[in-house]
Amino acid sequence: MKPHEHIAGFGTTDGELQIGGMSLTRLAVRVGSTPFFAYDRGLLDARVDRLRAALPSRVELSFAMKANPMPAVVQHLAARVDRIDVASGLEMQTALDTTMPAGKVSFAGPGKSPAEIRQAVAAGIIVEVESTTEFGRVISAGNELGLTPNVAVRVNPDFAVKGSGMRMGGGPQQFGIDAELVPDVLRDYATAGANVLGFHVFAGSQNLNASVIAEAQRRTVDLVSALAEHLPTPVRYLNLGGGFGIPYVDKDQPLDLDEVAATLHELVDGPIARRMPEASPVIELGRYLVGECGVYVTRVLDRKVSRGKTFLVVDGGMHHQLAASGNFGQAIRRNYPVVVGNRAALASGERATVVGCLCTPLDLLADDVELPPAEIDDLIVIFQAGAYGLTASPTAFLGHPPPAEVLV
Repeated sequence: MKPHEHIAGFGTTDGELQIGGMSLTRLAVRVGSTPFFAYDRGLLDARVDRLRAALPSRVELSFAMKANPMPAVVQHLAARVDRIDVASGLEMQTALDTTMPAGKVSFAGPGKSPAEIRQAVAAGIIVEVESTTEFGRVISAGNELGLTPNVAVRVNPDFAVKGSGMRMGGGPQQFGIDAELVPDVLRDYATAGANVLGFHVFAGSQNLNASVIAEAQRRTVDLVSALAEHLPTPVRYLNLGGGFGIPYVDKDQPLDLDEVAATLHELVDGPIARRMPEASPVIELGRYLVGECGVYVTRVLDRKVSRGKTFLVVDGGMHHQLAASGNFGQAIRRNYPVVVGNRAALASGERATVVGCLCTPLDLLADDVELPPAEIDDLIVIFQAGAYGLTASPTAFLGHPPPAEVLV
């Protein structure tokens, strides 16, 4: 994957990267300081439109806010998707501040505190229970508040998904209730005062293999169809997870969305329609929705040569964009796409290593990459920064100021 392949998504004018229709240097002045994250709303909309065109109309899109909880991004997507998934009390409040109806918000993740569960029940959102302890707490909160909680059971499937960046199902997991235990759990809790809507199965994330995703969806539908027999009411909520990946490095090939969509059409029109006709099938996406719409912009503070190797020292670093440093989920470090944003049309003229301002050799944003010769005050742009960027990074490390975030 070469940098210019990603410039096309944002566009260039007069040799300079464009973000949201604005030149990079102008945007930097508008923001007022570097480093910063910028998210292109046009690219967000294009990704939603692409999904809408490919997926069955009956499938609802849920935005997994954990990928990018910036309030402006969440507000924008709330008007474009059908649901929002949250993973904490703060994310819950951010979702409830949008126009998304509370009944279309789901709350997933292990370790929900009793206070967060009471918040969720009071708000009327769907609590995706991950253990019998959580199930009991949800019912207790409903009794305390005089409300009937909305619940979905998160299932730890009896199969694993190969090729996922993070495996979140199959084998022993902190996520969900083991599939073989779900019938007994439903027997004990489904009529104890909760409105059990259905199931959530999320087996893995960041998968670029369409055939693997499709097979996981088939197995998920088979599993949930069997578990549905133990519900006292029809399945109304069927969260099939997501796990759609985006390309980050040279060897990555984009996900074949059409192949994934073809399988979903078969499932929605076939076994889901026959076995769970009242269910709302949900695809939950975070990274796939927002990852490619964002860039991280940082300014060159120094240019130095050490024993023949050129280093570009920038004012940002791994404390803002940990993933690009290779310290967030990469077994072998590989470079994210990177350009000199204000020289985007120039041919590569040297090999350089981009390092941050932190006093650690781990602060490496791009290692030995081909770039146009960059000077002090040039703007280095790292792509694929729209998901798991700022909030997934150690922002307090060494006490540097936080970056700005803008939606343009």
